[in-house]
Amino acid sequence: MKIACLGWGSLVWDPGALHIASEWFADGPALPIEFARESRGRRLTLVITPGSPLVRSLWALSSFDSVETSVADLASRERIKPDKVLHGIGVWGPGTLDLRGAELEIAQWAARLNLDAVVWTNLKPRFADQQRTPDVEEVVTYIRGLSPEHRASAEQYVRFTPRQIDTPYRRRIQQEFGWTPQGRL
Repeated sequence: MKIACLGWGSLVWDPGALHIASEWFADGPALPIEFARESRGRRLTLVITPGSPLVRSLWALSSFDSVETSVADLASRERIKPDKVLHGIGVWGPGTLDLRGAELEIAQWAARLNLDAVVWTNLKPRFADQQRTPDVEEVVTYIRGLSPEHRASAEQYVRFTPRQIDTPYRRRIQQEFGWTPQGRL
C-alpha cells in the first residue's frame, strides 16, 4: 500500500521520529496554508486555513503500509493525544466520502499519483486561545511581543519552512523582521 504523508512546515525540515521511506517531494497538492496557529514554544505554525491562497505542499512516502499505523506515526510526531487524533490528523483513502475543499484537492492529487492513502496534520487555526485565524497585523504584533527565547523559536520556524510555502503572512513577516528562508528546500 502506497501511503503519502503531506508536509509544509517543521515536519519537512525536522521530521523527528516520523517514519518516511522517501525524500520530500515538492509536487504535493495545492492547499490553503498559512501561519495561523499559535503552537508549542509560542511559534506561529502553518495549518490548512480555508480562504487563504493556495501553495504547493510537499509529500513523502510513509514507511508503513497500514493507514492506521501511518496515522499513529504522524500523530506521535505531532504530539497529538490519542483522543484528539480523529480531529488532528487528516486521512484520505479509497471510499472516503463527503470530500470538499482541501480534502477534495488531496483526493484528486492522490488519484493522479496512484496513491492508496494520504495522511496529513489537520490541526485548525488557533490564536489568542480561540479557534480563529489571526489577520496579518495580529501576527506581526504577536511576534513583536515575544520574549527573546520564543522569538528565536518563531524565527527558526519561519526561516526553515520550505521556500515554496510562500504565503502572504510569510512575505509580511520577512518584510517586518528580515527572516528570509534558510532551509535546504
